[in-house]
Amino acid sequence: MAGTIPRSIVVTGAGHGIGKAIAEAFAADGDAVVVADLDSNRAETVAKAIHHETGSAAIPAQVDVRDAASVEAMVETALSAFGVIDVLVNNAGIYPSALVVDMAEAEWDAVMDTNVKGTFLVSRAVARHMIARGAGGRIVNLTSGSAERGRVGAAHYCASKAAVKLFTQVLALELAPHGIAVNAVGPGLIEVPGWAHSDAYIAAMTAANPMRRMGQPDEIARAVLYLADPATTYVTGTTLYVDGGGLAGRSVPISG
Repeated sequence: MAGTIPRSIVVTGAGHGIGKAIAEAFAADGDAVVVADLDSNRAETVAKAIHHETGSAAIPAQVDVRDAASVEAMVETALSAFGVIDVLVNNAGIYPSALVVDMAEAEWDAVMDTNVKGTFLVSRAVARHMIARGAGGRIVNLTSGSAERGRVGAAHYCASKAAVKLFTQVLALELAPHGIAVNAVGPGLIEVPGWAHSDAYIAAMTAANPMRRMGQPDEIARAVLYLADPATTYVTGTTLYVDGGGLAGRSVPISG
């Protein structure tokens, strides 16, 4: 999908799960990748594995997306290594569960700071570089089907992903004059290591899904690559949902 000239890609939250799959997909396409993650050991492990498996350049970068200084340092690491940033993927996010009446203020703040403020801080820093460079670019944010439909125990997560969706639209408006396309990918239930979903929750979600299964991280990665492709020239401000048809409605047998 990418052109013959390698691009420089920054993926946050790339030390595991969906972010790891996204970084791997770009590298497999021949692009240079910055594996940015809060956990520096995880970032280093993934970056080394990517380089070994694909031969593409891949470097680790420790970043706390909630902290502007940490974000600026990560951007400088990327620029020092590759000179430019062509694509940013804002994947870093957290998704704890708690009923509103039981939710600690600190938990609400942690979700908003990571999922919303983090997307803002990283986008701001990278967009400033892209504008100054004057060669356009691509920003892809990770939202969720939860931005469209509520879920018990996820008021903070749903609210944060709805915010990311609207942030994506506004940023697309502001950056379009600079040739920078901004879009989002909204995953459904994706199978990732170390998640906290119960077997009962997974069974209920997959039973109601038209495709009767969970998605895989590489399916999200392919959607991100489409939106980041230089050939995708007239798509901005939109959210591409990759959810097996989950938002289309519940799939139940016809009565009769």
